[in-house]
Amino acid sequence: MNKPDKDNSGYRLTNSISPTATGPGRWLQAVRHSYICQMSKEQTKDLVKFLEPFDKEIIDVVMWLRDFAWDLCPKANELIYENYNALSLGWSVSDKVGQNICSIAIYRANQNVHFGFYWGNELSDPDKILLGEGVQYRYILVPDIKKFPKVYIKKLVNESFANSLAKVKDPKQIIQGQTIVKSISGKKRKLTKPKKAKK
Repeated sequence: MNKPDKDNSGYRLTNSISPTATGPGRWLQAVRHSYICQMSKEQTKDLVKFLEPFDKEIIDVVMWLRDFAWDLCPKANELIYENYNALSLGWSVSDKVGQNICSIAIYRANQNVHFGFYWGNELSDPDKILLGEGVQYRYILVPDIKKFPKVYIKKLVNESFANSLAKVKDPKQIIQGQTIVKSISGKKRKLTKPKKAKK
């Protein structure tokens, strides 16, 4: 059995993937030669800057959800979109939004936080907790992390992962462990304070 080599970047090159791999790492089986890259969970410089206008309570929720997503999708890529209406983070098996596994969106109009699925209409969602009446995007609102259904959402993320991988037509599209800022809007909607829940 050949030992993994290293390229000039110091990343380890693997020539084969175990057929017994399970969980989010399964998509590596689609790649014959792949680089085991450093994770991007700690790459927060741009994100912290993008989050500055939002309330601290909202930032805390977003960062907790980000850790949750990265822990479930450690080999995926974080795609960041700082758009007019919202700041969104998505985890994809490539650098394409159409192969998105899960996402977080923070809307400027009300500072609502979504944890969502780009292809949510294709997920089973047996408890029918996902919101959204559009063609495909589905989400849950996350006002705080106390009631976030971690176990249930984890199952949906695993299902979404398999679904996203199936949408990859060319294994060469697959990349690993990167944080990529996809867009920055020069003009942004005015930020509105979130409504306080009535006691």
